[in-house]
Amino acid sequence: MASVTVRNLPDETHRALRVRAAMHGLSTEAEIRAILENAVRPDGRIKLGTLLAEIGREVGGVDLEIERDTKPVAPASFE
Repeated sequence: MASVTVRNLPDETHRALRVRAAMHGLSTEAEIRAILENAVRPDGRIKLGTLLAEIGREVGGVDLEIERDTKPVAPASFE
């Protein structure tokens, strides 16, 4: 996983981040990750699978609704 260093962050900004993190019950680092994630990958974005399913329904009634098996999988054995 990548890591980023932010230099020259004003003390007031760092303090505000610490307060915001505390209000959300997170570490400052976790709060910064959440802020960055929300900024670059908003919830309202269209996901590829959703878009393809919609196109399939429009062009021919292709139904891509799949029942997923949620049962736990047995671990692999190497013996």
